[in-house]
Amino acid sequence: MSAFSRHLCCWLAVIFTALAPVPGSPVQAGDDDQGLTFLTPFPDNEVYQVVVYGDRFADGLLAGLLDAFGSDVRMNIQRQVTPFSGIGLNDFDAKVANLEKTVATQPLNIAIVMVGQDDRFSFRGADGKRLPAGGEAWTAEYTRRIDRLMRAFKSKSAGVYWVGLPNVARPDANDLAQKMNDVIRERAYLNGFKYIDAYQGFTDENGAYSPYGPDLGGAIRLLRLRDGVNFTDAGNRKLAHFVEKELRPDLIQAKANRNLPLLGAEAEQAKINPDNAVKTPAPSSPVAQSPEASGRAPVVKGASHDGSPPSGDGSGDQKADNGRITLKIAGPNGREETQTIEIVRPAIPASVVALMARREGSGQRGDLLVDQIAGGLTLMSSISPAGNKDRGRLSPTLAPYFRLLVKGERLQPKPGRADDVTWPPKPDTTSQSKPAETPGRG
Repeated sequence: MSAFSRHLCCWLAVIFTALAPVPGSPVQAGDDDQGLTFLTPFPDNEVYQVVVYGDRFADGLLAGLLDAFGSDVRMNIQRQVTPFSGIGLNDFDAKVANLEKTVATQPLNIAIVMVGQDDRFSFRGADGKRLPAGGEAWTAEYTRRIDRLMRAFKSKSAGVYWVGLPNVARPDANDLAQKMNDVIRERAYLNGFKYIDAYQGFTDENGAYSPYGPDLGGAIRLLRLRDGVNFTDAGNRKLAHFVEKELRPDLIQAKANRNLPLLGAEAEQAKINPDNAVKTPAPSSPVAQSPEASGRAPVVKGASHDGSPPSGDGSGDQKADNGRITLKIAGPNGREETQTIEIVRPAIPASVVALMARREGSGQRGDLLVDQIAGGLTLMSSISPAGNKDRGRLSPTLAPYFRLLVKGERLQPKPGRADDVTWPPKPDTTSQSKPAETPGRG
């Protein structure tokens, strides 16, 4: 090997060593593959296990989340907060190690974390020196500890929603809370978590602290307690609303990815996306004790509103439904001839039916009217509230396009209309026009 080649190899080795990420570094942790959706599309038993972590902020947040998602059968929210507080205490590393063991043993798909109520003070660094709150050394140590705490949730590959600190009454504590939020926002991004901003939602029109503010209905309510830090019941519900705004679209997107048509035989698809599987409500849901959930009055999927059985075979698949139409046309010799055309409608797999019949979308505009169609299909019509109100209340099954949409049948042609191909053409008996009168003489 020449001297030039040896020098080139040495320089390349130095460059690759410098570019290689340090094992366990935050940047490497943030590069984990999160998949196409933030939440897994395939939770166990199709129910997401939700756990709230944190201090006294988290206690109030949990109450608001139970109010927001209590009737959602897709989620099972644990009724108790997994406690964690005191990021600035000396036993921080030991508490994080215990939290890692707890997270590893918990059924967990969604983690909602809110900490920092008691962390707005100085604490000691690794050398034992007291670090003034808000200083550069304090910020660096706080960043290290927040990043260490976030990595405790990485082992479960759960969707993590990290709620930032709200504004507080004392100006000096409020400034420190904003610095802490800057650290939390940055580390959440690098670790692949979602940061929930709880600061701007509780400020007044000038951006300052105010104990009062609009609730979810727009009424001005007392949202903060006298200590200038904690929330009232109305405040906790509003706090949970900011988590809800991020979480609900993620649930919809995860379901959309689950309902994509899959390759493979019916038996293979049934293991992943069973069409007729009975959804079991979460234990925390109030509908878990309803007659439908207990099995006393099961709902037959695919049945129409009038109780008629579905046209499929019970698996959700739509069988082939071919039809024929007969046209009368003029032949080459000018005589009327009959020609039959076969309309082919192939079989539709249940996975495609489920995709086209999704009830949830990226956004609902206007009034969404839903009707069940025989065979497991769902017909949806979104009507804008502006305009004719009577049409907005019209059921889709009463609309003129209903039979054409479902069966693919050809509408009966009317004489004189463009789809009337009979020969010779018949006069339009439905026209309201009258022949012009011949003007009289004289």
